[in-house]
Formats: sequence, structure tokens, C-alpha cells
Amino acid sequence: MDVKREWLEKDYYEALGVSTDVSDKEIQTSYRKLARELHPDKNPGDQNAENRFKDVSTAYDVIGNPESRSQYDEVRRMGPSAMGGFSTQGADFGNLNDLLSGMFGGGGNPFEAPGPNMARPGTHHQAQLRLSFDEAVTGVTTSVSIGGSDDGSRSVKIRIPSGVDDGKRIRVRGKGGTGLNGGPAGDLIVIIRVSSHKLYGRDGNNLTLTLPITYPEAVIGADIHVPTYEGDVVTLRLPPGTESGRTFRVKGRGINTGDVSGDLLVTVEVHVPKNLNPDQIETLQIYAQANEENPRNNLGQL
Repeated sequence: MDVKREWLEKDYYEALGVSTDVSDKEIQTSYRKLARELHPDKNPGDQNAENRFKDVSTAYDVIGNPESRSQYDEVRRMGPSAMGGFSTQGADFGNLNDLLSGMFGGGGNPFEAPGPNMARPGTHHQAQLRLSFDEAVTGVTTSVSIGGSDDGSRSVKIRIPSGVDDGKRIRVRGKGGTGLNGGPAGDLIVIIRVSSHKLYGRDGNNLTLTLPITYPEAVIGADIHVPTYEGDVVTLRLPPGTESGRTFRVKGRGINTGDVSGDLLVTVEVHVPKNLNPDQIETLQIYAQANEENPRNNLGQL
């Protein structure tokens, strides 16, 4: 993995709003929450949100992976001393990756320069791949462009499995930097970024959908049509007295990875009409006068 100067300068734990002793699962949970809140599709034109989204993504790229997190923690612990007394001010970081390669898996004394003929593995490279929501759900074979690597710009073909989630890391063995003196090639770590969908969201292998319903449908109950991701329609039976925010599960209509199949989680929201004609207003006033139920009784004297 390419170790960057920013590792000594930026606190990735702070960027994700977590402490240094949290579990990998907690890091993933915090990242997903922030990524949803800051995603450019949800904040169009908001430069601050876009910059925060980039910072959060960069932080997760490093500490969201146990291997690179361990390296990051060690570099932060040792500070400039890890570089043999280099200062972060005006220092030459050109050989930092070589040095840290020795510290983390290269073998031998990390502060002892390797011999000129010693076999050395190639560095691991990272690349981000943006997928549409549909590509992530169904899987796709595509190419990843790698620019500025030690082998120059190139393209690597990669198969993305169905159901891949945002932030997922896919390791392509032997597609990183070229090894020296017969050493093995490094790996390519592809970090998946998934665009949002206009209708559906995701919760693991489950698809989520917010479905507006009318007030009469919520009160009296109704059979309503629900669009599925596959394009067909299923019928959902609403019981009388359905509250806004209730979630119904449609079995087997989520993401199918071949091994497991998720469900479609339908959350209903009661639609409140904004433009009523006089007859509709009068009808509601009659209902309000006839309704003796006060939903605020449990709040005390109001």
C-alpha cells in the first residue's frame, strides 16, 4: 500500500468521529452514516458537504481496512522518528514507502537499506471505482484506470460481484506495482463507490423504499401497489390504522447475490395534501368535530 505524507498530518479517526480504540465494525458504521449524510447526490451544490465527503472517504480508505489501519496506527505512534529523524516540515518523503515496506512485511531491519540485488515485492496500489446503483446490485465486468503508478497509467479489468456495497474493497492479486529483482508484484485494492438511486436505498442485501399513502388508506386500510426493483408490481395489504413510518417486508424482493436473497423493506409515509378545495376543507372540519380522540392526552394539560 502507498503510504502518504498525510498519514502523519491528518487524524482519520477524528474525520470519522470515532476514537482510536473502536472496533472495525464501529468504524464502518460511522463511515456509512456520514457517507449517507454527506453524499453529493444528497447535497447538490454544497461544496462544504462535498469536501467533507472526500475527507470521510479518504479516512475510511485507510482505517476502514484492518491491514492499512494497523500501518497507520504504527506510523502515527512513531511519528517522525519512524523516518529516522525526518521532520514533517520540508522533509523528503520520496523513500517513505520503501522504508515502511520494510517495517510492515518487507522483513529485516526497517532502518537498514536493502542490498541492490535483494528481491523486493511491488507496492500495493489503490483505485476508486464509481458504480451506478444498478451495476452494484446486478454485478458488472469493467475496467479500473490506474494513473501515476510506478508502471505508468494503465487499465485493469475487474469483475464486480452482484450486491457489492459502497465502501467495499476488492483485492486484485498481482495487479499492483512491479516487484524488483524477481520480487512478486503488489496487489491492486479497488474501493467501490456506489451512486444513489432515485427510488431505492440499501440496507445490506435488503432494498428500501419509501411509499407515500393517503390518509384514508392509512385509517381504513387498503391494498396498494408497490413497484419492485425488477420492474413488476406486488400488492401490499395495509391494515386499518397503519401509522406513518411503519415498515413492511416483502420477502425475497431485495438483492440476490446468488447465495442469499434480501427483502424489500417498504416504509409508508402518510401524504398530507397541501391544496384543498372548499368542499374538502368542509369535510375535514366535519370529521374533526366528530372525532373525540385527542392524540396529545398523554402529554398532560394542553
